[in-house]
Amino acid sequence: MKQQVFFIHGGNSFSKREDFLRSLISASIRNLPGSASVDFWSKSLSEELGEAYEVFMPIMPNKQNADYDEWSIWFERHFEYLKDDAILIGWSLGGMFLAKYLSEKTFPQKIKALFLLAAPCGTQVDLEGNDCGSFQFDASILNQLTERVDAINIWHSTDDFVVPYEQALDYKKHLNKARIVTFSDKNHFLVLKFPELLTAIKDLD
Repeated sequence: MKQQVFFIHGGNSFSKREDFLRSLISASIRNLPGSASVDFWSKSLSEELGEAYEVFMPIMPNKQNADYDEWSIWFERHFEYLKDDAILIGWSLGGMFLAKYLSEKTFPQKIKALFLLAAPCGTQVDLEGNDCGSFQFDASILNQLTERVDAINIWHSTDDFVVPYEQALDYKKHLNKARIVTFSDKNHFLVLKFPELLTAIKDLD
């Protein structure tokens, strides 16, 4: 039986609509004709893991201004395809989503391991008002996460320019049993290759 891996990407979420509209005015436009596409490690995750893995990488709803309830519905739509001992990976807002969801609700299957990659803890505000909107949570609920998931991995880089490294320390403060892995040169994990994650996943077998 293939090892299942469920990956949730990042996104933005604004409490105030005017902040979201303002962000659209200043956001960089990508993927223009003739421009080089930007590739990150997540695009090759399934290929790099190989045939022994079944990798779920759903496109979550409205990632430019995501809503927690919408993501919850879409996440739950996949439950019927998942079996016990899936590995869950959340990157940035995706990690924040998994931390909140698994603290508030009961996941129907046993989880082998949870990876929170560069995830905001509770709240996060940037200069454009991207405050994680409906994904915000009181960090005290993370006590429930510890009871529901045995193997929790917090990965963050000290040079992260999107989510400060201190957010990882906040997670660790509330998740005493979690394992924190610190990098110094991987920014917001916006890197082409991520061999350390591939090794960590394969070492779980």
